Amino acid sequence: MCGICGIASAHAPLDVDRLRAMSQTLIHRGPDSEGMHTDERVGIAARRLAIIDLTGGDQPIANEDGTVVVVQNGEIYNYRELMHELERAGHRFRTRCDTEVLAHGYEEWESRLWERLRGMFAVAVWDARTRQIVLARDRFGIKPLYYRALGGELSFASELDALPHGDVDLDALEAFLAFNCVPSPRSIFVDIRKLPPGHTLTWSEGATRLEQFARTGPLEARH
Repeated sequence: MCGICGIASAHAPLDVDRLRAMSQTLIHRGPDSEGMHTDERVGIAARRLAIIDLTGGDQPIANEDGTVVVVQNGEIYNYRELMHELERAGHRFRTRCDTEVLAHGYEEWESRLWERLRGMFAVAVWDARTRQIVLARDRFGIKPLYYRALGGELSFASELDALPHGDVDLDALEAFLAFNCVPSPRSIFVDIRKLPPGHTLTWSEGATRLEQFARTGPLEARH
């Protein structure tokens, strides 16, 4: 498993130290390498557990001109087929890693990318062309992704501990005691939500939009 996190603010400059601290809380998820991309009021980071392209797949990974930057926790099983298709369309790859397929794939297909993927993933895309962050989670919810959208700021992470939080959500606590789980989109905290399986969340200048791209599975696994 790997770990991803990020911050985007409509008003305040990026607090790089805060982003670095968020990434540090995820070191157990990705001990092999760490990386960060910042752009004024936006930053994304990743902790990597190297599985594919051990030497060349460090994250974040960008497209050819650096306008689309991606971090991922997961595996894309059909990445080779998508890579060949994107190469035929003129895209140039620097690695043989499945995460780079996401960068070029989003540049080529934008929101149509997600339904083409076969795998388990939690992904964050920074699109500098439109000044948007897009979060996406696989259709079965295998890979976790939590987010907090408050006061024009979006923060997200693979684990709750990386995010600031407020009070305990008593309805979520009741559900946990009754069913031994907290169903999506709730988390145990009032101001933090899980991105539901098969959904994307788009952040743009403080506004968020949630969209479904696939039917979701009935259960979530913790990975």
